Amino acid sequence: MVGHFPEFIDPLALVEKRRQFKGSLPFSKMPHLQDWLLSREGEAKFDLRFEKEGRIAAVTGKVEAELELQCQCCLEGIPWRVSSEVRLGIVRSIDEADLLPADYEPLLLEGDEAIPLADLVQDEIMLAIPPIPQHERCSMLSPEPAEVVPEPKGRKNPFAVLAELKKLNQ
Repeated sequence: MVGHFPEFIDPLALVEKRRQFKGSLPFSKMPHLQDWLLSREGEAKFDLRFEKEGRIAAVTGKVEAELELQCQCCLEGIPWRVSSEVRLGIVRSIDEADLLPADYEPLLLEGDEAIPLADLVQDEIMLAIPPIPQHERCSMLSPEPAEVVPEPKGRKNPFAVLAELKKLNQ
């Protein structure tokens, strides 16, 4: 299912041409994603359309991948399915990003540089990965937060002296 698409793209030019890219990219072309993966084998499938939606230059579509993450509790593998809807508004400044409707995420372009197509796919996958991947059974085994035990009444706070000095200086 590998389509023919360029390595670098100019999103605004593609919007004007109403282009669509459908295909797959191996994880090996996504270096930032590899740091998150236990198994670096596999690929991400994508279907991205570059189009105008009203006044908004947009990238819409879908990104899918089957990942193997590492559980941060037991260090075993976790199969993780990503199926992410893409809805990006192409902007050139933070001010433009602030004007986007709530259902768009900004794709900030700096200058007239082309961007790697793999970065778009990689970013969508990385946003779907939990910050601390854990098996459900491991999250149940996580220790409960420690209960706060009040200090005994006979024991003084060591900073109480500083608080009294501060009151005297005012």
